[in-house]
Amino acid sequence: MKHTASLSAKLVRIGAGLLVVVLISIGLTLWVTWKLSGGAAALNEAGRMRMQTWRLTSEVQAQLPATEIEKLTREFDRSMLVLKNGDATRPLFVPWNDVVHQRYSEVEDLWHNQKSLFMSQPSLNHASFVQHANTFLVAIDSFVLSIEDQMTGLTAILNLFQFVMMALAIGGAVIMLYTGYMYVINPLSHLRDGLHKIESAKFSVRVDVSSNDEFGQVASSFNRMAATLQSLYGNLEGQVAAKTQRIAAQKERLEALYAVSVFLAQTNDLTELTQGFVQRVRRMMRADAMALRWSGEDPSKSLLLASDEFPEFMQEEEKCLVAGACACGQPQSNARTRVIPIMSSDVAPLQHCSRMGYVGMISVPVRMHNKVLGEINLFYKSQVSLPAEELDLMDTLASHLATAVEGLRAVVLDREAAISGERALLARELHDSIAQSLSFLKIQVQLLRTAMAKKDADKTTMVLGELDSGLKDSIADVRELLVHFRTRAQADDIDLAVRETLQKFQHQTGLKVSRRVIGESLPLPQDVQIHVLHVLQEALSNVRKHAGARGVEIEIHKGESWRFVVRDDGAGFDEGSQQSELQVGLKIMRERAQQIGAKVTVDSAIGQGTVVTLQVPTLQPSLSKTKPTEILSSLG
Repeated sequence: MKHTASLSAKLVRIGAGLLVVVLISIGLTLWVTWKLSGGAAALNEAGRMRMQTWRLTSEVQAQLPATEIEKLTREFDRSMLVLKNGDATRPLFVPWNDVVHQRYSEVEDLWHNQKSLFMSQPSLNHASFVQHANTFLVAIDSFVLSIEDQMTGLTAILNLFQFVMMALAIGGAVIMLYTGYMYVINPLSHLRDGLHKIESAKFSVRVDVSSNDEFGQVASSFNRMAATLQSLYGNLEGQVAAKTQRIAAQKERLEALYAVSVFLAQTNDLTELTQGFVQRVRRMMRADAMALRWSGEDPSKSLLLASDEFPEFMQEEEKCLVAGACACGQPQSNARTRVIPIMSSDVAPLQHCSRMGYVGMISVPVRMHNKVLGEINLFYKSQVSLPAEELDLMDTLASHLATAVEGLRAVVLDREAAISGERALLARELHDSIAQSLSFLKIQVQLLRTAMAKKDADKTTMVLGELDSGLKDSIADVRELLVHFRTRAQADDIDLAVRETLQKFQHQTGLKVSRRVIGESLPLPQDVQIHVLHVLQEALSNVRKHAGARGVEIEIHKGESWRFVVRDDGAGFDEGSQQSELQVGLKIMRERAQQIGAKVTVDSAIGQGTVVTLQVPTLQPSLSKTKPTEILSSLG
């Protein structure tokens, strides 16, 4: 039979019952003990009355004063009154019953008679007086014996209560042990046995539920847990196999993603990059064919950039695919990774895919900075689905592809920008130096023709001298220009390039040169170094052409802002003069300094040499201002 009460209710009931029994037993024991204590005091007081009787008898016979006898009689009266009324403070009270009441009444009656005898200063003879006293004492003894009989009964009751208390203690212990065993130990042992079997993988174990108390609820929960574990364990092998398969698939996808990412990072050729990407992704996705299309700025058409296992006639027909011509190509506003079923009844103009037997296609947009640059098309000859994991993988691969292609395009454009810069620099150098010299020689040739036509020998000799001097200057300009373009800034520091420039200048001119470096700093950007070198070379060129100096010194001050000082001991010049050649050189230096945000100052006086200072700002503006075009433009 199943018990419905809870364990706590059962324990409360048993404990409350035992408590009530114990309290009753203790109360009865205390009551009997209290009665015995009061009876013992009454016995003492009754025994004291016998002593008082003998004392009164002896004092009366000794004929003591009446006051003493009266005093003793009053004490006897108080004893009688205490025995009759009791004294709760001591405590003292007589254990009354019929016999005790009778014996007390006899003592009380005899006391009234005996008291008159004591107060009469004996009128009786000695023998009669003693006889009356003995009679009174016998009555007191009978009263004391009746009290003792009552005390004996109370003692017996107390002993009985003690035995009962001992029996209750034993019974309570047995009840508690039985209760603990039935309601706690036994259910716990069943649960423990069940847990041991669970630990041994015996999930079919169940424990008996014999109650609805706490242990019954725990047992029910245990059975439900065992049933759940049994069910889970039954499907565990299948779940483990499925999980292992998913982990293996994830591992395969990660390995493929890593391999493709490494390939994209290590490839520097666009054709190799796109073709290798297409081949790897097609094998990874188990597609029958794959195409990579690029649209760039014009979403209305896309270029077939690379393909794998793609039919040749489709490559020719779809080399430049117009949007909407087939299932490929998506508007940028609707671009997302999706599976597109290929229907034979498709209304699109081109039916290449259906003729080749393709029934499904996965379309993946290639984005960069929220801009669609191209599209990946995976073709299948069977039904295809795209799980969430593979969808994320394809989006990630497309993002890596976009980054790699844009990186290659940026490298190409930077290279083109560098070439354009070199060409512009060469043109400027030719225009500022050799072109002016050639113009001067052209004028001199015309003057020579005029002098020869007039047969003016002096004029002819003078013009030939000018031509010779102009040719020497042009040759020097060409050599200096070659020095400019052969000298390159170093990746780490500009100091080495400056030292090489000074060595070449000394070799050409024979002048004494020196170099001094002050301070330490991080190296200048390489594009800034190039322009600084050109300014220094132009300053040295002006020294060679105009200064007539014996020596040149260059100071390099390193810090948050760099400062370059070119100092010569030549003739100097008046800064207000309008020397054309000198003004051209200064203009060239200032133009080059402006390109890097720097400033050129010139300090010179006639006969005191010239100091040219180039101040480079702390923050350098970027020199790469060229905006890249789309990859299709570069291909076209």
